Amino acid sequence: MKTCRLAHAVRHTLFIAAGSVVTLPAVAETVNTVTDALMGGDVCLGLRYRFEGVDQDNFSEDASASSLRSRLTWTSGDYRGFTGVLELDDVSAIGNQHYNSTINDNSTYPVVADPVGTEVNQAYIRYRGENSVATAGRQRINLDGQRFVGGVGWRQNEQTYDGYRYQYGSEKSLQLDYSYVYNVNRIFGEDSVNADLSGDIQLFHGSYPVTERHRLSAFVYELDFDRAANASSRTLGVDYKGGFGPLKARLSYARQTETGDSALAYSAPYYLAELGAALGTVNMWVGGEVLGADNGSGFATPLATLHKYQGFADKFLATPADGVEDLYVGVAMKVAGGNLDITYHSFSASEGGADYGGEWDLSFARKLTEQLSGEIKYASYRADTFSVDTDKVWLMFTANF
Repeated sequence: MKTCRLAHAVRHTLFIAAGSVVTLPAVAETVNTVTDALMGGDVCLGLRYRFEGVDQDNFSEDASASSLRSRLTWTSGDYRGFTGVLELDDVSAIGNQHYNSTINDNSTYPVVADPVGTEVNQAYIRYRGENSVATAGRQRINLDGQRFVGGVGWRQNEQTYDGYRYQYGSEKSLQLDYSYVYNVNRIFGEDSVNADLSGDIQLFHGSYPVTERHRLSAFVYELDFDRAANASSRTLGVDYKGGFGPLKARLSYARQTETGDSALAYSAPYYLAELGAALGTVNMWVGGEVLGADNGSGFATPLATLHKYQGFADKFLATPADGVEDLYVGVAMKVAGGNLDITYHSFSASEGGADYGGEWDLSFARKLTEQLSGEIKYASYRADTFSVDTDKVWLMFTANF
């Protein structure tokens, strides 16, 4: 079989540059028979080692987690527009587990949610038409910068979705993206009671380029969960991204209410405003994001890639009952052949205005060889009225063959 080499440099990017454009998956090599499609596919091996250390004030013990994720991906050839993918992940602990993985019973340590285990990460069949793609099976779904729906790819065990997806259009025209999901495979692993979120989950996203540098998007996310009824919600929103010379702007608004069998009754808003500027190799940005609250319930994002937002320390994985307001400023630049990002966050309650705390985030990522990249990250959260002082550090190496 052929092997593929993934040129992947790990770095944390500005989400104003990430965009909400739905990119249709790459086309596999075309073959003449089903046998050729099965036997002539590509095999990729990805290895990701990570050390994560956590110093959290309400624990007497510091966490130290050393783990290796091994990912084997097989992609078939293209037969009359059809392709298949099978992807297996294994997460192994290197050395002693001096951390709480959420399933290893080490509750005297802070949480590092990277449980060990082996599972099917993706398994799907895909059909590509002239201007559309249909996918059935276990797959990645990343929408709109992953603020509401994403793969939580930072964790060693990725979040994937069981269901059906239809994508239509191209970047230069109207794009429509609809998914029906009946189960979410979460990051906690198959041995966890929190392994899955099943239910009737419908995800609709549409976008249109008004001009070359200005794009409008709209979305409806209906999350009706079977066993987590109070997490069920309906979110309707709009998003704008635009460029003005060296400046980039983003504005978003959404409204969330309860749905399904939820016993809650609320209507909470979401706001985002961000402005960025590029000055040569230096990028700067300033913004504010508000996850509002109503009737004791905060605007919830249970399917989001939360590590990308509200600080690397992950203090706001669940929105507080009074909501959260995040005011932030950051800079990214080229340093020593790599990418250095520095961001400061100031957190407060969206209802009542209580000061939650502040956080510094730093990351440096560099491609070391054609197949190997490395990254160092640090987060320092200082609590005022929410949670406790927390410091986290990461060292990560990724190799793809």
